Amino acid sequence: MRRRSVDFRRPGRRRLQDVVWLTSCIVLLLFFIYILAKGSTKIDSTYQFSRRTFRRDRVIEGFNVTDEMLSPESVTRQINDQISLAKAFVVIAKESNNHQFAWELTSQIRISQIFLSNAATRRTPLTIKESEYAIRDMALLLFQAQQLHYDSASMIMRLKGKIQALEEQMSSASEKSSKYGQIAAEEVPKSLFCLGVRLTSKWFTNLSLQKSLKDQRQVDIKLKDNDLYHFCVFSDNILATSVVINSTSINSKNPDKIVFHLVTDEINYAAMKAWFSLNDFRRVTVEVQRFEDFSWLNASYVPVLKQLQDSEIQNYYFKGNNDDKKTPIKFRNPKYLSMLNHLRFYIPEVFPELKKVVFLDDDVVVQKDLSDLFTIDLNGNVNGAVETCMETFHRYHKYLNYTHPLIRTHFDPDACGWAFGMNVFDLVQWRKMNVTGIYHYWQEKNADRTLWKLGTLPPGLLTFYGLTEPLDPSWHVLGFGYTNVDPQLIEKGAVIHFNGNSKPWLKIGMERYKPMWEKYVDYSHPLLQQCNFH
Repeated sequence: MRRRSVDFRRPGRRRLQDVVWLTSCIVLLLFFIYILAKGSTKIDSTYQFSRRTFRRDRVIEGFNVTDEMLSPESVTRQINDQISLAKAFVVIAKESNNHQFAWELTSQIRISQIFLSNAATRRTPLTIKESEYAIRDMALLLFQAQQLHYDSASMIMRLKGKIQALEEQMSSASEKSSKYGQIAAEEVPKSLFCLGVRLTSKWFTNLSLQKSLKDQRQVDIKLKDNDLYHFCVFSDNILATSVVINSTSINSKNPDKIVFHLVTDEINYAAMKAWFSLNDFRRVTVEVQRFEDFSWLNASYVPVLKQLQDSEIQNYYFKGNNDDKKTPIKFRNPKYLSMLNHLRFYIPEVFPELKKVVFLDDDVVVQKDLSDLFTIDLNGNVNGAVETCMETFHRYHKYLNYTHPLIRTHFDPDACGWAFGMNVFDLVQWRKMNVTGIYHYWQEKNADRTLWKLGTLPPGLLTFYGLTEPLDPSWHVLGFGYTNVDPQLIEKGAVIHFNGNSKPWLKIGMERYKPMWEKYVDYSHPLLQQCNFH
């Protein structure tokens, strides 16, 4: 009996174990199902996010700002057109002194620009609904502008009037600038005036200066010796002439063979004599003359002096009448009528014993030995000069009036111009060809000022036409008084020329080139110290 009861209990315990095991399996299965369900939700949400991102990227790729602005139905284009028109009206409103309306337009332009900026940032086109108020407010302002006659026709007329007024202002300012620049160029600095006064006083109070010159009469032999190097300068500027002579002597291999012939006027004659008596320029011989002492220089022989006696000429050049302000002020400068400017056409008369001279302007600086100029073969020509026709504005047609038949029939308009300032003159050929007579002919033909304006270069171009031998450009470099010059040309240049208004002894001189001139001025000289030269 006991063995049966024991057999009966064992199956019961086995069933309990099976229930526990089955329950655990079910729980584990449910846990796995839960895990799988949660992961599926995450994948689905990720998929949904990816789909939304893809759709947004497709929208961004499909939106093109340029196409949107070019589209005739685009809100963006409409707003942009309103902004462009409003900007034009802002200008007109300001010109009409309607600053309140200009401010309203500017504010509305800024609001519209913000709309466009937001659309470009979010990469979606503007809609009519969101832009309705901005378009309407701008349209109202544009309608108001039309009521104020801010239309295209009125705008064009206003702008034309404004342009004309600006052109008149520019013309007036240009004329004043030219006038004041010319006045500044013609001024005599106080220091230079002081030097002239002190030298004149010294000449008349110090008899030893005059006596020393009288004791040097042996220099007369040098003045006529054609084996020496003769230079001539016609000037009333003491310091400028001194720089020419000093720079020539310092850079010369044989300064004792150099003779300078200076011609000045009555006012500066004593000062010139005193200065070149007080200073030594490395044994260079210096002669000073005044043109008032030339007996042949009179109105019956010289056309310029004859013209000065004419009242109409005097009114034109000295009072500015009878021209209606058509002639630039630089051509009306009376200095061009000075005999010191025209003496270059009378060199054979001034120096009757000489055969060849080198003419130098008083605004040049000599950088190299010039003795080779006296051995240059001019090939039968009278004038040796550097041509300046590298640019078209230096050809004959820029200096002369080719509407006049005399000019048109005798001279090639494209002939090459050349420079005064450093010229080699063969005086033997000059006298043989009566070059001064040619100059007189053209001066008389130009009595009515129809062939050229005032100056010495135009008559020089006519006088020496066909009689000029081109020199190497390195002999004479120009432009230091009005423009920038190539450094290589400066280095090679034998003579540098401060032609133009910006002379180195004036405050308006070009600062970068002043040292090239000032290096030949002895600022420690007592007279220069007394007259405040620095």
